[in-house]
Amino acid sequence: MSEVQVTEETFESEVLKADLPVLVDFSAEWCGPCKMVDPIVHELADDWAGKVKVVKIDADESPNILMKYGVMGIPTLMFFSKGEVKERVTGFKPKKALVKKFEKYF
Repeated sequence: MSEVQVTEETFESEVLKADLPVLVDFSAEWCGPCKMVDPIVHELADDWAGKVKVVKIDADESPNILMKYGVMGIPTLMFFSKGEVKERVTGFKPKKALVKKFEKYF
């Protein structure tokens, strides 16, 4: 299962109005730590299939969303439920730490 690529145009429908909780991965092609987080996000997408929707936002292509949610550094992972940010993690964290932070919301 690969994550859905989300843009400023599709953010509302894919994230804010999603039926499931949504893990949003803010990253960029040139970002080294993003490349380290990427395989973990893929694993979480597989582990949580059917329970959590996992989407990716290219920070360079979606500056308005980053500004709206105060994303100052990447990678940033945000967990949304019913259109609200429940949790935010910036920088690299091991999978176990991410699971612990997010799983209480679903």
